Amino acid sequence: MMDMKMIGAQDLAIEEDASICRLQLFDGPLELSWHHCATTSDFISDLCVLRTRLPFQQVRDVRHGVAYLANELIENAVKFRASGDVGVQAAITDRTFTIKVRNRIGAEAAQRLQALASGLVDGDAADLLIQKIEANAQSGTGESGLGLLTLMSDYGVRLAWTFEAVDRADEVALETCATLPIGTGDIMNTGGA
Repeated sequence: MMDMKMIGAQDLAIEEDASICRLQLFDGPLELSWHHCATTSDFISDLCVLRTRLPFQQVRDVRHGVAYLANELIENAVKFRASGDVGVQAAITDRTFTIKVRNRIGAEAAQRLQALASGLVDGDAADLLIQKIEANAQSGTGESGLGLLTLMSDYGVRLAWTFEAVDRADEVALETCATLPIGTGDIMNTGGA
């Protein structure tokens, strides 16, 4: 693996005028697990969305989209992490919600994710989503990528992954970045609520 590799939208950044929330989910005696993901996602959503100047009628839909995106990324980080903590940075403006999730994954998992990520960003999200649903129905499995494809297809989420070598040869530092459009009713067209 290279020292650093990026796949996806390379322009994802937290805007300077955004209110930033930083959280660290520690790996420790209580074991970082699934129930932490939903609780953390709801907290991030409430904290970020309630600080916006969105019209009241948009708040519910935007809160749902933000929580769904945060939960998907945090769940993936917890599920696939090799060791250590999970770092989360989130920000919102009147146009976008941006989230960055950092964790370490195994080197083999990093290779599989790179292949998956390349496939996600190279194709049409709506077509890929239908193909994935059909493939899962035929195989009877729930292979990875469905949640990310749903976010891309139905919510207009843009994604990027950065893979970076660390001091352990069997692990890779992963940063997953995503932006969700929220301004001028964009999320209202998603059907997500």
